Amino acid sequence: MKYLKRRTILTLFISALFFTNCSKDDDDVMINPNLESKTYQLFELSSSGVSGSATFAEQLDGSVLVSLNLTGTPQDGMHPAHIHVNTAAEGGAIAVSLNQVNGATGVSETIVSQTNDGMPLNYEGLIDFDGYINVHLSADDLATVVAQGDIGQNELTGMSKSYALGEIDLPGISGSVLFEERLNGEAQATIMLNGTPDGGTHPAHIHMNTAAEGGAILYTFTPVDGTSGISRSNVATLDDGSIFGYDAILGVDGYVNVHLSMDELATIVAQGDIGQNELTGESKSYALGEIDVPGISGSVLFEERLNGEAQATITLIGTPDGGMHPAHIHMNSASEGGPILYTFAPVNGTSGISRSNIAMLDDNTMFGYNDLLSVDGYINVHLSMDELATIVAQGNIGSNAM
Repeated sequence: MKYLKRRTILTLFISALFFTNCSKDDDDVMINPNLESKTYQLFELSSSGVSGSATFAEQLDGSVLVSLNLTGTPQDGMHPAHIHVNTAAEGGAIAVSLNQVNGATGVSETIVSQTNDGMPLNYEGLIDFDGYINVHLSADDLATVVAQGDIGQNELTGMSKSYALGEIDLPGISGSVLFEERLNGEAQATIMLNGTPDGGTHPAHIHMNTAAEGGAILYTFTPVDGTSGISRSNVATLDDGSIFGYDAILGVDGYVNVHLSMDELATIVAQGDIGQNELTGESKSYALGEIDVPGISGSVLFEERLNGEAQATITLIGTPDGGMHPAHIHMNSASEGGPILYTFAPVNGTSGISRSNIAMLDDNTMFGYNDLLSVDGYINVHLSMDELATIVAQGNIGSNAM
């Protein structure tokens, strides 16, 4: 009997201790700190100075305590907050309305068990939710978002890849595109450019092939805002509906174009190869000397790509404006002469530049960067298609280089 009494007292003590260490919110829902929780970052928007975090804490009854903790909120502010569907880059409808953030404390706490339209929503559902959180300036200014962050399956994993976007048709505009992996395998794409004009809107796309070759549009980004120089998109499918996520971006045979405007798509303000077409940093340059026309000379630069192919850039000085100068790799040394192995894109006389992608010879034999380093060949640049006999620049390459 004494044993049973001691056991009963011990049980009551443990029960009292358990309930003492649990608390309840205004809706009388039990909050247990020992259950699962997940925290997401909320980033500053609109130069608000407001940022912080959102924590989802599982509750004993299956509901979720959503706690927002922000810094930088004004003392007298009350900031509406919501969970929206889709990624922040895409935007979407409100799924769950949260209690307003008190500006004085920077805190909002809400017990969530369903969406606004009555669909049940538990902890597992929230941490896999296709959504994001917006915190707004005020109920009268919902258009101004002061803090924002992706949640659930849209969370970023920390894996990312950046590619340079170089200046093309307009001086002073360049930047980069950053792809960041999401938990669901999709990607957040952020284009960041310097030098874009205020008020401009710049269409941007991933195209097929290398920039030197050109190709059809595969994916359309959100246009770049000229004032901020930024575009943010979610990459999950190509324009034709094909699945296309982070891993696919790393291996794509493609390049990015950013255009001046919808009315001037032919004017490229920034451009860069991506995926397997990225340059490795390995390169080899050969001189192209003056031959039949005084004052024309330059060089050819071969740059290795990740896929083993090569970008070839011929750069000449002294070429006449408006001219188009055919160029080829020939077999043998220049002193011996030989048949054409490979045809470059013609050199533009106005710019003095030709850019080509080298993946195979004219007879379709595979031919990449390493082959260029050892080829028994030379380069001829001709005056024009009608005057191929007139060589304006020439140089030995590969095994024939001095």
